[in-house]
Amino acid sequence: MTVRHLAQDLARQATERLVLLSGVSVELTAAGRDVTTAVTRLAEMVVPLLGDWCVVSLVEGETHRNVAGHHVDPAMRPALEAYMRDRFTGRTHAEFGPHTCHSPQQLILPAGTTDYVLRTLNSPQAKAALTALAPVSSARLPMAARGRVVGFLGLARGADRPPMSADELAVAQDVADRAGLALENARLYAAQHSLAEGLQRSLLTEPPEPDHCQITVRYVPAAEIASVGGDWFDSFLQPDGATVLVIGDVMGHDTAAAGAMGQLRSMLRTLAWHTGAAPAEVLSNLDAAMLGLAVNTTATAVVARLEQTPQEREQDITWLRWSNAGHPPPMVLDPDGDVTVLSAGHPDLLLGLDPQTARGETAVALRRGSTVLLYTDGLVERRGQDLDAGLALLRENLARLADLPLDQLCDRVLEALLDAGTTDDVALIAVRLHPQDRPRPAEAGPVRLPPHVG
Repeated sequence: MTVRHLAQDLARQATERLVLLSGVSVELTAAGRDVTTAVTRLAEMVVPLLGDWCVVSLVEGETHRNVAGHHVDPAMRPALEAYMRDRFTGRTHAEFGPHTCHSPQQLILPAGTTDYVLRTLNSPQAKAALTALAPVSSARLPMAARGRVVGFLGLARGADRPPMSADELAVAQDVADRAGLALENARLYAAQHSLAEGLQRSLLTEPPEPDHCQITVRYVPAAEIASVGGDWFDSFLQPDGATVLVIGDVMGHDTAAAGAMGQLRSMLRTLAWHTGAAPAEVLSNLDAAMLGLAVNTTATAVVARLEQTPQEREQDITWLRWSNAGHPPPMVLDPDGDVTVLSAGHPDLLLGLDPQTARGETAVALRRGSTVLLYTDGLVERRGQDLDAGLALLRENLARLADLPLDQLCDRVLEALLDAGTTDDVALIAVRLHPQDRPRPAEAGPVRLPPHVG
């Protein structure tokens, strides 16, 4: 090879390595919080540039877990899969002799890899697979971030390739470092998501079940790990026996939003129960309390109350009184399939902006057998889609589901309007008014009332 050809070859190799590093960063970022996708793409990208085959493993406590591997030769991929499946069998903390699963050190074997690794294996199947793979040189590179080893990138070459050069090892470690940071970020986001979702679910308690009034709730977290938000629902009985329904959404999609949601939910139910006030007054009192207690957030909400006097019960009349603070409008589904959107003009101002704003409320008479649906915007809003289109889709689906039991109706609505990649969490609360001239139907479950009402 001439000097010119050598220089061209070196330049080509340098370009390939730069492209690899750039591609790894792009792919890991694109994979986001999906660890399996991230490491699978990583394994595919480093082969064959850095090795004939590779294995990516993650550290979990005192053990490893193989996540992905790739071989340049399709015929050898079954052997690699067998090796990955069995290589940790009977081993608790050591992968390569003294190099434990928490060691931040590289393990570089310029030769003799097969013999070295065979001595660390307990599984006959893993030994047979490794013998078939026949690695000669190898490198085990830690994937670390913030002082913590999160996994390892293992690269191997056969007899027809020289060991990795110093430049190649530097590139491989750079790849491992980038992967380690991406995986650690994914772990932290997952932990944040779990905390926020756990907080959210702990606050979304089971609703009461007043006589002849069936209440069903649903909560669907966002598909994106970092998108847990401040959606909430609530239902309770005021001291006079009126049933209160609440749906709300705190601005934001993080742990802070979930925490603020918990504050507002507790404040609202306390104010509504203690004062026995109507919906508009409850929202006004909440606005004032947010200012006085320095709860610095904004939120949308609907507060609704089911009201019925003894005389109205005899006449089979129930009133729904509601007030809307910037939230998507509730809908009422009649037994015959007619759907009414409870818009009553424009909704009032969001909570947390102006405690002096005037809040209105509206009342509508409901037929027995009617269903009231309150929901958060994640059910009807999509990027690139007009809100009116989402509301129309919900209305169309409700009209087709009037004859279903309430639980099935809620499930079918979610199936129809949500897809696997929804980017916002969704809460909904549905109420069905069963006829009062007969026993509560079995499908509604038992009556469940708080002690002060029972």
